[in-house]
Amino acid sequence: MKKFCLFLLKLLRFKPDMENIPKDDKYVLLFVPHTSMYDFVIGKITLTAMGVNALFLIKSEAFWWPMGVLLRKLGGIPLNRKNASRFYLYAAEMIREREKVALLISPEGMRKRNEKWKKGFLFIAEEADVPIYLGYLDYGTRRVGIGKKFTPTGNHDIDIKAVQENYRGMRGLHKGWFNLED
Repeated sequence: MKKFCLFLLKLLRFKPDMENIPKDDKYVLLFVPHTSMYDFVIGKITLTAMGVNALFLIKSEAFWWPMGVLLRKLGGIPLNRKNASRFYLYAAEMIREREKVALLISPEGMRKRNEKWKKGFLFIAEEADVPIYLGYLDYGTRRVGIGKKFTPTGNHDIDIKAVQENYRGMRGLHKGWFNLED
């Protein structure tokens, strides 16, 4: 399956960075920029090629039949958004109770320009006591992969700015939708 996914990436003209496959058993994996549903496809193919089995949270309303079966098979976990203020505790508990897990998160939100990134990934990493890896999909360079490991300092304002700097200049599929591409 890994070789097949590498072949697909080549067909799609993406160059995967295979050098930085996380060695940690548990971590939060950011996925930035996220301006299209196509990003998920490229990201999932890349992670499969890297041997990373990532889980992702998605609104529970998306789990209708037969879509729910497919989403679960791909690593989707339904999220009840009515309890969104406590979601980071749920996500941290999910990480703690598994032996090996990568929790995939898009901090900028979903598929539109967003000047203010969500800080939930910092809360999750701190609560679960796991590192954060900076995954990326840059349409400008056609590179996709996992960048450096980031350990939160506890100062969320400084941390979010430091994380964002790693993505400055990258481009999403839809030009102008990613707030750091300018």
